[in-house]
Amino acid sequence: MEREEDVKIGANKFSERHALGTGAQSDKDYKEPPPAPLFEPGELKSWSFYRAGIAEFVATFLFLYITILTVMGVNRSPNKCSSVGIQGIAWAFGGMIFALVYCTAGISGGHINPAVTFGLFLARKLSLTRALFYIIMQCLGAICGAGVVKGFEGNARYEMYKGGANFVNHGYTKGDGLGAEIIGTFVLVYTVFSATDAKRNARDSHVPMLAPLPIGFAVFLVHLATIPITGTGINPARSLGAAIIFNRDRAWDDHWIFWVGPFIGAALAAVYHQIVIRAIPFKTRG
Repeated sequence: MEREEDVKIGANKFSERHALGTGAQSDKDYKEPPPAPLFEPGELKSWSFYRAGIAEFVATFLFLYITILTVMGVNRSPNKCSSVGIQGIAWAFGGMIFALVYCTAGISGGHINPAVTFGLFLARKLSLTRALFYIIMQCLGAICGAGVVKGFEGNARYEMYKGGANFVNHGYTKGDGLGAEIIGTFVLVYTVFSATDAKRNARDSHVPMLAPLPIGFAVFLVHLATIPITGTGINPARSLGAAIIFNRDRAWDDHWIFWVGPFIGAALAAVYHQIVIRAIPFKTRG
């Protein structure tokens, strides 16, 4: 039988004043962080700036290496049943994003995608200087990752299986491909905003540890839906790296879709989250 003192201590220790996960900080206590400056010259003198860029390079390199190698393995199988299939490709993309965001979030934010970087820049989460540096490093990492895969597979096999490059598949129009890329990237970037929301992190202390999981899962789900349409880009660096190493007309004919679509989707997600969901401009006026 429990002693009365123990019951009192337990009641005081586990107060029921707040619902689970909502007692860390109230909405009234939360203060919106100031927007990042457009240009921040001081960043160029900081080692953490270059360390973050290197982290983005390595993460995107590993992302392309694992995912393109998975795509090549599925394409070279005699039938889909003898390989991991589309589901396996989707898991490779989503799983790698989960792992790499977890590893690099504390260093660079774990973008690994120019569309994510662009969306966060529009929301004033990072400076233009850092955004451009990240995008350059992501693209270089993607090119190197795809290049290593070609080195493993050899020129003949790599070209036969189209190098994991993105293009609009037969039976779909360029408009279909563009729409799929816009909506798919919207899902991803909206998930990034929601999972890393500073106000939500302040209120729910468990959110920062869980952030890579919904982001990776969003990538997985978008790939399941859009692999039959475009092979799923939603990441301009991934599409550029594969296109440069494959370097055939078919990859370049549709390549603009895999930049325009993700950037439009990222911009829409940034506007939706910042203006509609968070109503930040209206709070500033108030």
